[in-house]
Amino acid sequence: MRIARFVVDGDPQYGVVKGEEIVGIAGDPFYQGVQPTGTKHALDDVRLVAPIIPRSKIVCFGRTYADHAAELGNEVPASPLMFLKPNTAIAGPGDPVTLPSFSDEISFEAELAVVIGRICKDVPAEKVADVVFGYTCANDLTARDVQKTDLQWGRAKGWDGSCPIGPWIETEFDPESVSVVGRLDGETVQDGNTSDMVWSVADLVSFASQAFTLLPGDVILTGTPAGVGLLREGQRFEVEIEGIGTLLNHFRR
Repeated sequence: MRIARFVVDGDPQYGVVKGEEIVGIAGDPFYQGVQPTGTKHALDDVRLVAPIIPRSKIVCFGRTYADHAAELGNEVPASPLMFLKPNTAIAGPGDPVTLPSFSDEISFEAELAVVIGRICKDVPAEKVADVVFGYTCANDLTARDVQKTDLQWGRAKGWDGSCPIGPWIETEFDPESVSVVGRLDGETVQDGNTSDMVWSVADLVSFASQAFTLLPGDVILTGTPAGVGLLREGQRFEVEIEGIGTLLNHFRR
């Protein structure tokens, strides 16, 4: 099932995407379940927005693919490397992303994102599926020059718009062996598979839950394969994940 947020006449709401239609659902599916209202719209007649604005946090992992760590001259860490983005970093599918004035080197990173479905803590890897609401596409935009000079990654990773997600949340999905592709202006620049990750998706969610209580709507970014590069004003970037769909954003100054 594909859960999306969309806007009609200025009113944001949730819906289930079925083919070329979206069927409205009542309330918030994270707390009220999926209750269709029967209202239908053509996908072309609505504007999709970010499928979730995390109420709490975006937990991110770095260097989870050995080839990506190597291309930046880094070793794979002994344990998963975590950092946080604020919820103001979220952007939606099709949103224009404004590149920050303090950086001249913004890099794209195509990633699989996990969306948490219920409050949890210290979740064993074998129980992670029980706490996941679904999965979506993400772009972990990074100010590379700032990342090199700041002692912390907060500014380099957390600026407004640095975390596009979407186009929807896929609830029926196996994350263990799916392709993660990034395209810059239509050219494939990243082409990886989650089977190449140093740690499994379940391992990463479990690891995050040891440090943080995870809440419904929290988003976890699972890292990017090799091929990252820089964006310029006027370019577009697509994240395509097998079994989910494609997230597209344009960039401006």
